[in-house]
Amino acid sequence: MMSKYSTTFSKMLEAREILKGIAHKTRLDHSTTFSKITQGEVYLKLENLQKTGSFKVRGATYAMSQFSDTEKKAGVIAASAGNHAQGVAYAASRLGIKSTIVMPAFSSVAKIQATEGYGADVILFGEAFDDALAHAKETSEQTGATFLHPFNDEDVIAGQGTIGLEILDECPDVDVIAVPIGGGGLISGISIAIKEQRPEVEVYGVEAASAASMQASLEAGKIIRVENLDTVCDGIAVKTPGNLTFRISRDLLSGVVTVEELEVTRTLFMLLERAKLVVEPAGSVGLAAFQHGKINIKGKTAVAVLSGGNIDMSLLSRIVEKELFRLGRSVRVRGTILDRVGSMNKVLSMVAESGVSVIEINQDRFDPDIPPNRAELEMILEVPDEKAVKKMLKLLEKQGLHFEVYED
Repeated sequence: MMSKYSTTFSKMLEAREILKGIAHKTRLDHSTTFSKITQGEVYLKLENLQKTGSFKVRGATYAMSQFSDTEKKAGVIAASAGNHAQGVAYAASRLGIKSTIVMPAFSSVAKIQATEGYGADVILFGEAFDDALAHAKETSEQTGATFLHPFNDEDVIAGQGTIGLEILDECPDVDVIAVPIGGGGLISGISIAIKEQRPEVEVYGVEAASAASMQASLEAGKIIRVENLDTVCDGIAVKTPGNLTFRISRDLLSGVVTVEELEVTRTLFMLLERAKLVVEPAGSVGLAAFQHGKINIKGKTAVAVLSGGNIDMSLLSRIVEKELFRLGRSVRVRGTILDRVGSMNKVLSMVAESGVSVIEINQDRFDPDIPPNRAELEMILEVPDEKAVKKMLKLLEKQGLHFEVYED
């Protein structure tokens, strides 16, 4: 008996063959760290190691392989905040199709340069993905270029669904799968691939709490537009899901949960430090939902899809710095010293004796609340543990130098 989505599933089987030699069959890695945290057996689907740094190349490649000769000759135009852009550009270059990508003006320089590096012409337009999408459709009508939607397209969904096929190939006994949701193309494909073979498996979507358009839509029973997308998860910051992806999600998902910004960045930091994996915020939300108890996987075998690794390096740096302070591995200390030769060296020698490293140091002579013969000294320190900080403060205190740890 044919199911509602058997045609799309058949396309996935075809897509799996077409993708050979263009996209990677990414690894499914067991994580001891996250298994201990969740008391489940956690596997990571490493789409952050996919060609172009995200899963998007799968759907783009299969969809463009289905273009007619006329559509291929006209070239392809797409809209993206970054990952679909790179996927389309790369796939188009492999298939010999000219590509144009409309990206929001806020898109990271790294993603813009990568998209251009894959051979696409880039147009910057609008403040959000939805603005770029509207402009891409309008440009398609004006130029005749073939428009390729990033998620609300059956062929794109079929291409993304090859991830689900690979998960079951490597982990046939999976109980729960967590998938990031932006517009819904990825989770639509994966849920069809899974449910066609093992309908008892629970598939959950995960959104950033401040960009939860799919959750709001499913709760309302109709497509809801979410405004004011305030999230570092730019890859899933979509105001409205597609009508096709909404219907599939409504039919097949076990639920949609949300994660907060700091939950995402803490998971991202742990992935970097413990799993040695660079993952973008949007790609980390599924695992964050496991780690922070939004989806209970105790005693279960679970897969988190790490959907992309295209993170801006300056953002990654800020996330690492904030986490080091939160964990107490970096600290700020402040105190005053006599404003004369040798005072600074005296402080630094005691810092070194404590086994603490100085990352940054600032001296302020101009604060009107500080006596004219003194200066305020602020230090950012890398510390091995809390004992080292206490030792340092005691050494300073013995020399009549009162310093204290402070937080902004």
